[in-house]
Amino acid sequence: QVQLMESGGGLVQAGGSLRLSCTASGTIFRINAMGWYRQAPGKQRELVAAITIGDNTNYADSVKGRFTISRDNAKNTVYLQMNSLKPDDTARYYCNAVIRATNYWGQGTQVTVSS
Repeated sequence: QVQLMESGGGLVQAGGSLRLSCTASGTIFRINAMGWYRQAPGKQRELVAAITIGDNTNYADSVKGRFTISRDNAKNTVYLQMNSLKPDDTARYYCNAVIRATNYWGQGTQVTVSS
C-alpha cells in the first residue's frame, strides 16, 4: 500500500508564492513519475506539472514560467514551487505518483489565490 501526503496549500494574494510538498510512503519499489494535478469547482482535473525519475518535466501551458516542479528521490518527495500566483490558480491540488504502472493519489491540498 502506498500513501501520498501533501502539504503547503493555503490562502495567498495574487502575485504571491506557495510551495507544495508531497511525500510517498509505504511499500515502494521505484516511483517512475510524480506530479501535481488540480481541480477547480465545476472543472475537470488537469495536469499542472509532472517529473519523471530521470528529471524530465512537463508543464501545463498556463503555469509555464511561473511554477517549478522538482523531486528528491531519496525522500520519495515531490515539490511544486508556485510563483506569481493568479486567482485562476485557485483549486484543490492533488499529488500523483506512478509506481509499477499504477496511479496513486493524495487527498489534495487547497490553494486559494485572492485578487
